[in-house]
Amino acid sequence: MRAFIIKELAHPSKVSLSTDAPEPKTTDSQVLVDIYSAGLNFFDILQAQGKYQNKPPLPFTLGAEFAGKIAANSPIPKGCKYQPGDRVFGAQVGSFADKVAVDWQHLIPLPDAISFDQGAGLFVTWPTSYEALVGRAELKPGDWVLVTAAAGGVGIAAVQIAKALGAKVIAAAGSAAKLDVAKHYGGADYCVDYTKPGWQKEVLKITNGHGADIIYDPVGLINDSLKCIAWKGRALVIGFAGGTIEKVPMNLVLLKNVSLVGLHWGAYTPKEPSRIPQVWKAILDMFSSGRAKPVVYSEVYSLEKLVDGLAALERRETWGKAIVRIKEETTCERAKL
Repeated sequence: MRAFIIKELAHPSKVSLSTDAPEPKTTDSQVLVDIYSAGLNFFDILQAQGKYQNKPPLPFTLGAEFAGKIAANSPIPKGCKYQPGDRVFGAQVGSFADKVAVDWQHLIPLPDAISFDQGAGLFVTWPTSYEALVGRAELKPGDWVLVTAAAGGVGIAAVQIAKALGAKVIAAAGSAAKLDVAKHYGGADYCVDYTKPGWQKEVLKITNGHGADIIYDPVGLINDSLKCIAWKGRALVIGFAGGTIEKVPMNLVLLKNVSLVGLHWGAYTPKEPSRIPQVWKAILDMFSSGRAKPVVYSEVYSLEKLVDGLAALERRETWGKAIVRIKEETTCERAKL
């Protein structure tokens, strides 16, 4: 079996693909999944180096998000609703491999209309964006929403979700090409380049001086964005892809009467598990109605080229969700859907 195994903590560029890895062993509550596609995340790069908060014991197989089918040789635990061949997606350490063992209760059925490539990028990005905008910022139709890094995985999901819920969306990114992606694939109403000095004035001009009711920021641009936030605005802290954890001047929070709101979707499993199926139902309803669609980066990498994909992600060359295609779906398999 192929697997990208981290035997010693190191940058992924210094790790080689193993071709003789043992098949993962399942526990009493787990099933074995044949992985067809796996999603690339920036935290994969950090985790390989021991710089991420989740530190699996060595050795471990890298990767988190995946989509695939219940393997033909998978055990079926008591009460499990899945059978061999069922299409599923989920998240589990070890997804950069041909197979992964995962608790069946943490899997979600993959709709027939969603490809494995699309499904591999859903589990982290989409619920993060939905719960941030709806559960935390309480988005209302007509709100002005500013999304930074709007062409990235969580960013383009946030753009689509905000649009689907009736918001007016301003996409912010660092190049004309990425702004085109946010507009073409995400449906953003307006675009601003946040590498240009004074870009916040453009946001204020677009909103007729009102400012953004909601700031969605996965980069670390809260301080800059507070210059164009609306009265009683909500600034969503999603992450720090820019590499710096900001220190926010609290006088600005006070004077503008705004809220700083955090979102850690991974903590919902232990803290608020009842919310998880509600969020997924809303997201899958958006897909089935055509109001939103997962966006996959134009270059899909093979497992042998995983390092190239992670390098492109690290250089911020990718947009949408970058994917590793581990197994090709045959024409016969697709015809059965």
